[in-house]
Amino acid sequence: MDAVSAAGMTVDDLAARARETRVVVVGGGLAGLAAAWQCAKVGMAVTVLEAAPELGGTLRRVELAGATVGTGPWGWSSRGGAVDELVDDAGLTDRVVEAAETATWIARVPKVGSVPAPEATILGIPENAWDESVRAVIGWSGTWRAYLDRVRPPLTIGSERNLGTLVRARMGQDVVDRLVAPLSVGGFGLAPDEIDVGHAVPKLNAALTRTGSLQAAVAELRAERAERGGSAPLKSLDGGMPQLVDALVARLVERDVQIETGTRVERIVRVGDVYEVAVDEDHVLVDDEGDEGESSPTRVADLVIVATGETDARRLLGGLLGRDLGTSRSVTREVVTLVVDTPDTDAAPRAATVHAVPGTGAADSVVVESARWPWLTGELGAGRHLVTVAFGSSLQAPATAALGDAEAIELARTEAEAFLGVDLPTVADAHRARFELARPASALGQPEEAEEIRARAAGVDGLGVVGAWVSGSGLARVVADAADETERVRRARLFAAERGQ
Repeated sequence: MDAVSAAGMTVDDLAARARETRVVVVGGGLAGLAAAWQCAKVGMAVTVLEAAPELGGTLRRVELAGATVGTGPWGWSSRGGAVDELVDDAGLTDRVVEAAETATWIARVPKVGSVPAPEATILGIPENAWDESVRAVIGWSGTWRAYLDRVRPPLTIGSERNLGTLVRARMGQDVVDRLVAPLSVGGFGLAPDEIDVGHAVPKLNAALTRTGSLQAAVAELRAERAERGGSAPLKSLDGGMPQLVDALVARLVERDVQIETGTRVERIVRVGDVYEVAVDEDHVLVDDEGDEGESSPTRVADLVIVATGETDARRLLGGLLGRDLGTSRSVTREVVTLVVDTPDTDAAPRAATVHAVPGTGAADSVVVESARWPWLTGELGAGRHLVTVAFGSSLQAPATAALGDAEAIELARTEAEAFLGVDLPTVADAHRARFELARPASALGQPEEAEEIRARAAGVDGLGVVGAWVSGSGLARVVADAADETERVRRARLFAAERGQ
């Protein structure tokens, strides 16, 4: 007898229903490819439509100084295991590497310059304002002000959601500007006043209530984290993250998934029990042998998963849901990637990651990726480093926005020199890229807005929404969310027969 599902359907019934289900995934970034894989691996007929000429979204690759490297996210947090599982499915387990232990610094601290970022912090909030590494950043006056957190009455402890407001009230402006802001702006493109404490550090307010001070709360949470084994390691792939895109595409092709690039979706319409997905009528389909052919401007699907960037997603979903979803709230960030020759092959930067005090210069952060990922040394050769310089945040547009390529690259080089404290006289190669950087899940209002949009989409049979703009930024969140949302839509379809649909 066939195995029977919890809903009363046999395995053969489920397999047959899966084969009859047509899925269109709009968007070929990592979220879209992950969603397509979730559907294809159970036998659904999947088509992926991507507006850009290439798949992968932010996981782009480029040739620099003879080496093939990525220009988007360089790794993922292993917390939760979603990306690890996807990497396993893609057959890349033996390529996984962990980031080298490196230092983080804060640059352009007023009257100080560049100093190491204190280690005993959460989101830049120190557990001890008198620690020498903290005082080096905020100075004596900042330290005395932060000390008042220990003796201040509780008042509104445990209820403040705005990170900037909370830290400012408890520990003063210097802690906000010189410790918290460099990490939030440099790392996520958001000012402290845009971050929701409850989502950034869910247990912080409760710990604050128990301990009576912000510093004691941070100390308690750091101790708990240490007992759990510390933070989840940062992982990547030996050879770069674009490999994940290639491997996923190969797996999808093995499952007969149809993939079309250069295909912009104009609108999605629900017609009876199916969706009509209208693409740019000028699109020309190119087959596996490179031959051009006629392509229908409309795809018909039983399930549609919208996996585009925020701007296109709001446009497409607005038409489906019958309401204006407003404009994108993502941040425009420009990243200039430099391959630089150092004058001394033994020279090393002061840190692998350097964030600036916001408003003190053009760049927000500089990362020496070749220090974090040693495999790059083999690709680039001795005496060379790969450095990424990030511009643009919620506080300001990219300083490179109006510059030509040569000017932007020179600005990135001089900023990298200043941040790292190393002479970088020669740029062997460079690349600039602009990204629509989604807000993290810790951004004020982001989870609530995403939940509302998701709830409306869930009210439309066969519609799913994935991507960083609803999950929050970070590969770990994007992949985990894509798996969960696709499972919701997929499961509803497969078990619909039990409900008489």
